[in-house]
Amino acid sequence: MRAVLTDVEGTTTSVSLVKDVLFPYARRHLAAFVARNRETPALAEVLGGVRQEVGDPALGWDDAVSVLLRWIDEDRKVTPLKTLQGLVWTDGYRTGELRGHVYADAAAKLREWRARGLSLYVYSSGSVAAQKLLFGHTPEGDLTGLFSGFFDTSVGGKLDAASYAAIASAVASIPSDIVFLSDHVGELDAARIAGMDTVWVDRAGSAPPRALHRRITTFAELDF
Repeated sequence: MRAVLTDVEGTTTSVSLVKDVLFPYARRHLAAFVARNRETPALAEVLGGVRQEVGDPALGWDDAVSVLLRWIDEDRKVTPLKTLQGLVWTDGYRTGELRGHVYADAAAKLREWRARGLSLYVYSSGSVAAQKLLFGHTPEGDLTGLFSGFFDTSVGGKLDAASYAAIASAVASIPSDIVFLSDHVGELDAARIAGMDTVWVDRAGSAPPRALHRRITTFAELDF
């Protein structure tokens, strides 16, 4: 095993940060952020992505904002929404209104693995920009330098085995050299089909065991 690929929400990071802090913040500030920045290239790219998702090349920003807010309420994992959320969160981190979270046990193990020469990667449904913001503003310090790469849904869906094969190819590795950590069994199943080793991070410790995946409750239990 030469590399660790980790999920974020529920794995390295509390679900409540995303569910109770980041998502509501993005929803509250999304419309105003769009109004201030709709002429920028970044927002033009977001609008193009929304138009493609809904199949309406003439969709304007007013209707696009309504679609984006609905997608937040539906917890849709679509790239234009994740990109825009990341941009809104950037403002929040910059002003100090937002702060990231990483479990202390996860931060300690990530540092240990990196010091041992393992390559570390992130794969999350949140955008790459959002991942870097989260890991860059934690009580454990700026952890972004520990990682060799970040992946989001632009590489493919997290329940699709092809996504994990694509990540292995992108990092110039074979899947069996990579272990994937996640709290979501469906993601672990897909990674296993692609040939990766898998570890189920069940922080509550209450789910029934699944034979395919080693189960841990904290990163402290994991060693390679």
